[in-house]
Amino acid sequence: MSERLSEPSRPARVTSEDDIVLPFGTVRSRVSGRIARLGPSVDRVLAAHDYPDLVSATLGEALALTALLGHPLRPGGRLIVQTKTDGPLGFLVVHYDAPGAIRGYASFAADKVAELARSGSQVLSGDLLGVGRLAMTIDPGGDIASHQGIVSLDGGTLTDAAHAYFRQSEQLPTLIRLAVARQMLGGTAPGAKPWLWRAGGLILQHVPRLGGDPRPDETAEERDARLHGEDDDDWLRVATLASTVEQHELIDPTLSPERLLMRLFHEEGVRVGEETRIAARCRCSRARIEGFLRGFTPEELADMRENDGNITVTCEFCSTRYRFEDRDLA
Repeated sequence: MSERLSEPSRPARVTSEDDIVLPFGTVRSRVSGRIARLGPSVDRVLAAHDYPDLVSATLGEALALTALLGHPLRPGGRLIVQTKTDGPLGFLVVHYDAPGAIRGYASFAADKVAELARSGSQVLSGDLLGVGRLAMTIDPGGDIASHQGIVSLDGGTLTDAAHAYFRQSEQLPTLIRLAVARQMLGGTAPGAKPWLWRAGGLILQHVPRLGGDPRPDETAEERDARLHGEDDDDWLRVATLASTVEQHELIDPTLSPERLLMRLFHEEGVRVGEETRIAARCRCSRARIEGFLRGFTPEELADMRENDGNITVTCEFCSTRYRFEDRDLA
């Protein structure tokens, strides 16, 4: 990784720092992390659906979280993050296809979401999600088998569930921060949307130190806890610094990710790696949908036909509509 130990002198650029995941490490404390900054990519995913703001905001958090967690995958790998709960937002799913393609959608009870929005009180993602589970399915690609981790969602946030996942499945001390908001735009043309969705996130993870001499009067359990971050002064110090990040800093288009990292960890020193570009990209196509339809019997296809005899299929991820006539499936 290239080393940058001082705040970059180049001016902040409003758009060029968007839609990236930037890996970094602290020099003094050897803690690793990633920062995500999503602009047009998250807005494109959310704009494809006419979701209430509460649902869009929670799906935006899931998009930022999935981009952060999927970043280490090699090209061809995939991460799927999904929830299934009893809350007003009963289901959401986000796909990350390495390197950098994201898509997602949500299913919700419109009347219950509207009731929450009318309540007049602050609504957290935990209020929408309710009780259920969060599943993370990792497919590294190639000949490596995929695996899945499942954690409970007990009225908490996506961040709470992700922390629980790393505690239970990875046993890796982790700190995650997510932010989503609408950015108002100035000087928009008449009829144009006056705002865009933005999302951002930060993940920090303790890197266990191999070896290490036992401390006097230290038990094996105490040494294991120290090496894995539970009693590691460096980890505790950097995690405390990271926890001071403000939500607006994670999505501010005028604050570059590098400057934010230096703002948080200037006393530690920061090295950043090569950024990964993030783009909203769906895997659907007319050929894929046609192949899917050809798996049905003529009788089943007849039940799908509309009054004019055609079949219309809408992609749940990107809302693209595919229309097929009789001759298309002959």
